[in-house]
Amino acid sequence: MHTRGARLHALWVPDRHGTPADVVLSPRDPALTATTARYFGSTVGRYANRIAHGRFSLGTETYQLTTQEGGHSLHGGTDGFDTRLWEAESVHTPEWTGVLLHLRSPDGDQGFPGNLDVTVSCLVGREDELAFSYAAVTDAPTPVNLTNHAYFNLEGEGSGDILGHELAVDASHYTPVDADLIPSGDHLPVAGTAFDLRRPLGIAEALARPGADGGYDHNFVLSPRADGALRRAAVLHAPATGRRMEVLTTEPGIQVYSAGQFDGTVLGKSGTPYRAGAGIALETQHFPDSPNRPDDPSTVLLPGEEYRSRTVLRFRTSA
Repeated sequence: MHTRGARLHALWVPDRHGTPADVVLSPRDPALTATTARYFGSTVGRYANRIAHGRFSLGTETYQLTTQEGGHSLHGGTDGFDTRLWEAESVHTPEWTGVLLHLRSPDGDQGFPGNLDVTVSCLVGREDELAFSYAAVTDAPTPVNLTNHAYFNLEGEGSGDILGHELAVDASHYTPVDADLIPSGDHLPVAGTAFDLRRPLGIAEALARPGADGGYDHNFVLSPRADGALRRAAVLHAPATGRRMEVLTTEPGIQVYSAGQFDGTVLGKSGTPYRAGAGIALETQHFPDSPNRPDDPSTVLLPGEEYRSRTVLRFRTSA
């Protein structure tokens, strides 16, 4: 069995009254996942987020990647993992059920060095959890940064925008970016800025703050755990339905994208146009452009090592 993009297409979650709704955005026309809805729900790589000018160095070698937006590499390049056919098999245990996916990315793929073997599991648990686990091995040093790019609306896909949601992000610093969304300097404290989401805040109120410029598409720096265990990164809550999604991860960062660029071009599964703010992406990750930022946590995977990352979405309801 194969699946394109190792993609999360739908997720049905009950509200406070027990009524389920699909909370994941996906296009009505699957063909749009190759164009205007390319990253909806997909597993992105070999490097999630951006690499400036699609260029980085390892040792004495400089590598040039395929580029798109503004001449930079985004989510692995022009033909990233979201476009690939992944091998898939079902998984069933007493506690979890879901799918195990595998992809081989050859040496030189989009300009990246080394043959990379990637395994991703997407499992639903008995405790109302959805868990993504990523693993990879390589035969040559290469940057690796994998995530899932689902958009969520806890009032239900096609119900409108997420401005009535509340968001909290457990981060004391964020990554400022330039006009091309490339990191423009050191990580800065969120205190006193539009990026201070350490306490739950209505998204409409957050986006109205000076400096938010009407939307987020920024990396938030999480407090690391020395033991590599899961830690809470963010909480998304829809007061209208009571649905609450807690994001736990082993990753050092989370990209918050409030979908401000949606323009109604994509029709959702329900036939409703996806306009600005129709959903929000909470992408657990290493930091953007880390291969060119030596002070950031390294994303370089070496032969003999294993890349591992885990993110869990925990669903609850409020009264």
